[in-house]
Amino acid sequence: MNTKLAAVVAVAGLLVAARPVAAHHAFAAEFDADKPVKLTGAVTKIEWTNPHAWFYVDVTDETGKVTNWGLELGSPNGLMRAGWTRNSMKIGDVVTVEASRAKSGTPNANARVVTLKNTGQRLFAASSQGQQP
Repeated sequence: MNTKLAAVVAVAGLLVAARPVAAHHAFAAEFDADKPVKLTGAVTKIEWTNPHAWFYVDVTDETGKVTNWGLELGSPNGLMRAGWTRNSMKIGDVVTVEASRAKSGTPNANARVVTLKNTGQRLFAASSQGQQP
């Protein structure tokens, strides 16, 4: 009886541990490298989480309409290796982002380069573009 219980607990533990891996995706599954976009706006939110960090920017178009774009970055570890810290970008900072649009047509993109307007610093986004899952 104890062996069956141990087996059930072990399987449940493996399923729980595998869940974050399932959330990871290949770049090509969600983004289109042939649809580049360059966005400028103010940062509204930053999520420094695994497997990908995200930040959000209010972008105003030619008609004055504001759209909140979600921009995927690499993992926090990859960002730190690329020179980022949690304080590299703050809410309210104006940034220009070079990215690849989401295939879904939603206002989401995979960032490649983030340029901070106040300093001109270019931060590379540790993008998953071109990497295999």
